[in-house]
Amino acid sequence: MSALTPSRPVRLTAAFALVATTALVLSGCGRVDSAGSTTSTTVDETPATGTVSLWAPDGDAKALDDTLASFIADNPDLDLEVTRIPESEYNTKLQAALASGSGPDIAQTYTEAQAGFIKGDAFAAVPDGLVDEDSFFPGSWAAGEIDGTAYTVPWYAYTYTLVYRKDIAESAGLSAPATWEEMIPFEEGLMAAGATKGLGASVGWDSYNGQDLAQLVWQAGGELISDDESEWTLDTPEMIDAIEYNASFFTSGVADTAGPGFLDSQPYFVTGKTASSITGPWVIGQFDTVAEQDGWTAENVGTATVPAGSAGSIGAIAGGSLGVLADSKNQDAAWKVVRFLSQRTTQIAQYESYGSLPAVQSAWEDPTIADQPLLDAFFDQLQETRSYPQRTTWLQIATQMGAEMESVAKGQKSAEEAAATLQSFADGVGTGE
Repeated sequence: MSALTPSRPVRLTAAFALVATTALVLSGCGRVDSAGSTTSTTVDETPATGTVSLWAPDGDAKALDDTLASFIADNPDLDLEVTRIPESEYNTKLQAALASGSGPDIAQTYTEAQAGFIKGDAFAAVPDGLVDEDSFFPGSWAAGEIDGTAYTVPWYAYTYTLVYRKDIAESAGLSAPATWEEMIPFEEGLMAAGATKGLGASVGWDSYNGQDLAQLVWQAGGELISDDESEWTLDTPEMIDAIEYNASFFTSGVADTAGPGFLDSQPYFVTGKTASSITGPWVIGQFDTVAEQDGWTAENVGTATVPAGSAGSIGAIAGGSLGVLADSKNQDAAWKVVRFLSQRTTQIAQYESYGSLPAVQSAWEDPTIADQPLLDAFFDQLQETRSYPQRTTWLQIATQMGAEMESVAKGQKSAEEAAATLQSFADGVGTGE
C-alpha cells in the first residue's frame, strides 16, 4: 500500500531558495517555431516533437521527472523542460511572465484560484476531444471553464474533510457529526474524553479562511455572487449564519483563536491538544511521522465528510490544473504533454510518486488508493464540491472575509456588522473581469 504523502498545504510556510529547472531530455536548444501559434482544433496521436517548457509550483511537481519518464521514452524527439518555482512566488512570477510575453508553453494553475489567469487571452482553449471531460470530478473540470469554454485540464484534485481522533471519539461513544448542529457537541465530547481542545481551527485569518467561509455560505444555502456575476452578494442571512457558525467554535471554547498555527497542527493533533480539524488529505501521510510510530494513523484517525448545513455537505474543489499559453509556438506538443498527464494511469503514477490525489475519478478504483479507507471521505466529498467565483477580485474578497471572521470570533464585531462591512468592501473593489 502506498502511503499518502503531502500535497500542497493549505497555507504556505516557507519559500524554497532557488528555482529548480530540470531538463528532462536535452537533445536540442531553443523553442520550436515551426508549429505555429494557433491552437489546433484536434490533437493527433503522433509523437510530440520540438521543445516544450512547463512551469509548476514546487510541490506536486517534484514527482514530474518520474511521472513523465515513460512519455519521454515514447517521444524521443521532444525536449521537455520542467521549471519548478517556489510555491510562495509562483503566482507572482506567472503573472509577470504573462504580462511580458515570456511565459512557458504549459503552466499549472491552482484549480481553486485560476480565474485571474485564464480569463482574457493568456491561455488557449482546450482542443476538441483532447480529453474526456466526464472522466474528471465535475468541480475540477468546471473550475477551468469560462462561459462554457475550457482553458485548463485537471491534473490533481483535493478538498477538505473532517479529520478526527477516532480513538478518542470511540472511547466517548461518539460518531462523526453529520450536521452543523452536531458539530459542537461532538467537539465537547472529544474534550470530555481527554482532548485539550476539540477543534484545531485555522487562525491565519487570511484568504484561506475566507475560502473556508465560502464553503459555509454554500452549506447554509447562500451564494457569494449574483447569477450574472455582476455583483457580490455577501450581506445576506446565509452569510450571517455562516459567520456565526464559524465564530461559535471559538465562543463555545472548543477552539482557540490563538492557534495552533499551521506548523503546530499535526503535533497538536497527535498529542491530543486538539482532536479534529477540517483539512486536506496531505495530513494523512504526516501523522505516522509526527507520532514516530508506523500504523499510528490507521489505529487513531478517522475521516468524514464536512458537517452539513441546511443546504447539505458542500466543499470546495482545489488542486492543480494545466493549461497551454495562447502564445506557445509548440501548442501541439504541449497539449500532448497535458493529455498524458490527464490520463488515469499517469495520475495513478503521480499519486504513487508524491501522493497527489487524481482528478480522474476512475483512478480512485486503483488498489493504491481504494485500499486506503481514510481516503473514502475525500472521494465522497469531491462529489459534492463547488468552485470559487471565477472573478479576478475573488482573492481580495476572500482575504477580507478572513479579516471579518477574525473580528467576530474575537468578539469585536457582530456577524451582521461583519457581513455589512464585507458587502461594502466588495462593492468597492467590484467583480473584476
